[in-house]
Amino acid sequence: MSNQNMQAKPQNTALAVLLGVSAAHLLNDAMQSVVPSMFPLFQQQMQLSYAEIGWVAFTLNITASILQPVIGYATDRRPVPMLLPLGMLFSLLGMVGLALSPSLGLLLASAALIGIGSSVLHPESSRVAHLAMSQRKGLAQSVFQVGGNAGQAFAPLMAAFIISPQGQLGFLWFIVLAGAGFVLQIGVSRWYRVQTRPSAGTGSRVHGEGGRRFGKGFIAYVLLILILMLFSKFVYLASMTGYYSFYYMDKYHLSFQQAQICIFALQFAGMVGTFLGGPLADRFGRQKMIWFSILGTAPFSLLLPYAGPSMAVVLCVCIGLILMSGFSVIIVYAQEMLPGHVGTVAGLFFGLSFGMAGLGSVAMGWLMDAHGVEFMTRVCAFLPLLGLLALLLPKDSVIMGNTGESAVLPGAEAANG
Repeated sequence: MSNQNMQAKPQNTALAVLLGVSAAHLLNDAMQSVVPSMFPLFQQQMQLSYAEIGWVAFTLNITASILQPVIGYATDRRPVPMLLPLGMLFSLLGMVGLALSPSLGLLLASAALIGIGSSVLHPESSRVAHLAMSQRKGLAQSVFQVGGNAGQAFAPLMAAFIISPQGQLGFLWFIVLAGAGFVLQIGVSRWYRVQTRPSAGTGSRVHGEGGRRFGKGFIAYVLLILILMLFSKFVYLASMTGYYSFYYMDKYHLSFQQAQICIFALQFAGMVGTFLGGPLADRFGRQKMIWFSILGTAPFSLLLPYAGPSMAVVLCVCIGLILMSGFSVIIVYAQEMLPGHVGTVAGLFFGLSFGMAGLGSVAMGWLMDAHGVEFMTRVCAFLPLLGLLALLLPKDSVIMGNTGESAVLPGAEAANG
């Protein structure tokens, strides 16, 4: 009995750490997601064009996009636990900046600070989740990602009922969230430091014994398909979280608060979808879950521009539930293909997701200025059809090495071993 108690204690600690990084992810993504939710307020108060709004979204996302793969690669070689609370400090400064920014230039600088904070959190926290539940990586990544989706879900409500009544100064309330996140990350970093201390000489190579199992051509082929999945998912998601509220208010002549309820429905359903994605992938396979999460969104996204206001909320629930069910699955799928590169993979995929969303926001802002918000919404509705390409992904058994067959592509080198 005493042995069981001794074994249960580290397991309970690891679970607490996993829940801690998930809660920190919630706070981080709530702060990051509230920025696009407030685009209508920035546009009115600063007289910004849609293209200028797009540049704010671009700055927010591109800082995270560039830095995340770099941080992931560097910390694969040498973990830096204190980066976790440091990231929250950057986000806190960004929130203060948003509250006090009188011009577009300072708005862009504040968005960059929030992007830097996010770039630190994602690769390092993903590695912590990986360490905490090393035998159940799919579940760990889903729990971690659910925290982020919960933050994204509550951001529109915070924008509508906390910031909107007070204007820009309402962003000062988010100092409380950043402070809570800082305290959480201090505790997580202490556990993380202890876990990484024994492997200081070998880094994260413990997960990558045996070297690379696949040839470079095969890896490039799989990563290209996964990146196209990310493009489809996150550019469409950026069109919804950043600009659909404009469409909803313009088409149905409804208030900003009512438009944010619609975005909340999308994000809340996405939180549920993320939690279900891991277990469903374990049951039906990761490759199947990836293509379903993108392509399965298409019927609802194509119908959305033609639905009434009530049906739009229902369709947003369906879109969020399906579309967000596959991101944690994509990350674990890639991490299993590249063992020993947990931080690099997480940083690359989180970074690409932010970067694509940022570039897409600029393009969508230009499209709205040139042709109107309704045209942009209808064009973006076709993006989930790219999910058809996920049918070309190798089966789970090939990626996980459960079969003796080599992974061979036409014109590409075969997998090693």
